[in-house]
Amino acid sequence: LSLVVMGNVDSGKSTTVGHLLYKVGCVDEQTMQKHAVMAAEYGKASFKYAWIMDKLRQERERGLSVECSSMRMETLHRVLSINDCPGHRDFVKNLITGATHADAALLVVSAAVGEFEQGVVRDRGVTRNHALLAFSYGMKHLVVAVNKMDQTAPAPHAEARFNEIKKELGHYLKKVGFHEDKVVFVPVSGFYGDNLLARSSAMPWYSGPTLLEALDGIEPPVRLTDKPLRIPVQQV
Repeated sequence: LSLVVMGNVDSGKSTTVGHLLYKVGCVDEQTMQKHAVMAAEYGKASFKYAWIMDKLRQERERGLSVECSSMRMETLHRVLSINDCPGHRDFVKNLITGATHADAALLVVSAAVGEFEQGVVRDRGVTRNHALLAFSYGMKHLVVAVNKMDQTAPAPHAEARFNEIKKELGHYLKKVGFHEDKVVFVPVSGFYGDNLLARSSAMPWYSGPTLLEALDGIEPPVRLTDKPLRIPVQQV
């Protein structure tokens, strides 16, 4: 199953995916320690998990994804090819390249004050555009990771903030064409690991699946082997 990771710049998608890969054992302890030391030397200690996916020097210096990067991860029922794509609008062509390969999408949004709102501004919101792009390329399953729950206001891990985002974004996703039963919202903290593999004690009000369980529950699409072939071409 091919999974594209999408989201507005600074939503924490590379950190979330990197930490998930580390927790499931796709990244060994020695490599993780190396990333932590190097990130600290760059003055970006909080980017240590993001560096699992952001491998280019330019990405590490600027603190944002430029190219799509892929890693393989196994869950209980699935073998996932995870494609972490840029969230900045300047690199949307790279995002499109990653999206054309995908069967489903992981959309990461930030619950931090003002950051979610920035991504859903009408006509300019990157989060809205990414959701529309995912549906346009035939993806029917969408997992929404509501990240940075540790930065909600007026208090961290606020259930009201999660419900607010779920309601507003869910309404837009329904307008785009996604069915409610194919969309799963999971409140997470990508940096601290809340609700990635195990349910977090910081959010006792949440009883749904963890992020790993939500990804494991995605049904593989029917392969349209009788349809015309579509391949992405770039840098001609």
